[in-house]
Amino acid sequence: MTPRPRATALRVLPALLLVCLAVAGPSIAPHPIDAPLTAPFAKPGSDAFLGGDQLGRDVLSRLLAGGRDLVLSSLLVAVLVTGCAAVLGAIGALRPRVGRLVERTADLVMLLPAVLGILLVTLSWPDGGRFAVIAAAVVLGVPYAVRLVAGAASPVAASGYVEAAAAGGERLWHLVLREVLPNLRATLLALFGLRFVAAVYLVATAGFLQVGPQPPAADWALMIRENSSGILLNPWAVVAPSAAIALLAMSVNLAAAAIAPQTGRKAVTVL
Repeated sequence: MTPRPRATALRVLPALLLVCLAVAGPSIAPHPIDAPLTAPFAKPGSDAFLGGDQLGRDVLSRLLAGGRDLVLSSLLVAVLVTGCAAVLGAIGALRPRVGRLVERTADLVMLLPAVLGILLVTLSWPDGGRFAVIAAAVVLGVPYAVRLVAGAASPVAASGYVEAAAAGGERLWHLVLREVLPNLRATLLALFGLRFVAAVYLVATAGFLQVGPQPPAADWALMIRENSSGILLNPWAVVAPSAAIALLAMSVNLAAAAIAPQTGRKAVTVL
């Protein structure tokens, strides 16, 4: 392995490990996540490596079980936001009138504060829950992503080979999928990493506000909210899920940044 691929692998590996651990966490939790094991906010010991939470449940078990829904929800949000932004941004670059309409709509949506947007969508959604949080995160994320993709797609749309394809009678979807988006792979991959980080924080914020997952569910954001009153008794009940959220967001963003330049160079080489 040459130095550059080795460095890329080292930056991608932490993200893969954290995502795999979060997804497999419920299966490897050492204790039931709902059964009291210690005294409330008990210090770490042999029975509970990270101590107990406000109800005496094992913090480590709830930490392992609390990341899967957050990871899967954030991945889904990042995929939907990146996909929608890629299509809308490319169409806007190829059709300026449509692009102006998309940008004005995005400007209006961006005026809505993130927390207020989460509350509006989740509280008006029937029964709320995780799908409402995902919908809110997509609605709030697409406007920012569209502006970025449209800016990157404009030079591509104005290039000679795209104009030649359009003059040859190729349809709009062919221009979007075959001519523009393949040359934005680096931008889209970097955007995916950024939107995943934003989705992690939005989904975690919803959990902290208790408009997504509800107690007694094991969720990292809920753990922070529920155990904040006992942070001086057992800091791990709050520090552990907080660190897990931060490390997950940071590692995925670094992994996307490590891969994006290589993907971009491949796209240019093909052309």
